[in-house]
Amino acid sequence: MALILPANLYSQQFLPIKSIVNARDLGGYTMQDGRVLRDRVLLRSAHLADATDEDLKWLSLIRVTKVIDFRRLEEKKGMFDNPILGAQFVDLPIDASGNAMADAPVEEKKKYTKGKKFNVNKVILMAAFSERAQAIARNMYPTLLFNPDCQKAFAKFFRLVLDTEDGAVLYHCTQGKDRTGIASALMLAALGADRETIVADFDATNRVYEKDVKKYTRIVKLFGGKEEEVAVVKAFMGCNTENFIKALDRLDQEYGSLDAYLKGPMGLTDEDIQTLRDRYLVERP
Repeated sequence: MALILPANLYSQQFLPIKSIVNARDLGGYTMQDGRVLRDRVLLRSAHLADATDEDLKWLSLIRVTKVIDFRRLEEKKGMFDNPILGAQFVDLPIDASGNAMADAPVEEKKKYTKGKKFNVNKVILMAAFSERAQAIARNMYPTLLFNPDCQKAFAKFFRLVLDTEDGAVLYHCTQGKDRTGIASALMLAALGADRETIVADFDATNRVYEKDVKKYTRIVKLFGGKEEEVAVVKAFMGCNTENFIKALDRLDQEYGSLDAYLKGPMGLTDEDIQTLRDRYLVERP
């Protein structure tokens, strides 16, 4: 199933910043009730460690007041987010292998502020030949959606957004694709998006990382990697839309619907959903 965004909407969603990868705006999507998601209020991206002063200033000018970081502590090594003036930064670490870990004490953080940066590409190449990583790649989206610790973390994500009554929210992980993609899917569902829109937004990441996926697929094959090893590259460097769709189908089977999931593990009430829609949706011009 290959779903893509219309070219005009896809290009519009990318933020006019160059130093943050996969930086996108959820604004512009039409919900099932005919209303449109406002621009520049719900933003998704990769980490902000390489953000330039110019791009950080732009994010400040559009009034980003909260940044939610899904990365685990070891992912931040040498890659802590650069600050946005006026924004509160919140750590909400989620492990796609199944643990939403509590934040580490300050003493632990100090150990990760020095030394070599966390090298995503190196990790992916090593992971391709790891049986554990191969299992994580296969089970990543079911884990994020069904693991109780991950569910608690995404439920807290909703609470953090609900508590942000003024300004824009930017949320991210390392590459802005899996944890960030699941968070976006759940938020779009709460706002009333249809399944096609949810899947298309998730799949758009594959355009961003297409060249990297091809590059590291070639490298893994040079080292003797076969289908299973290449699958890790595709899952960790891009996103596996087919697996995401299967995870949504399983969610429907186990909970009845996305709406039931939102009101179950995510803890959203009808009032919460109405608050989100009143805050972020507008009538089509």
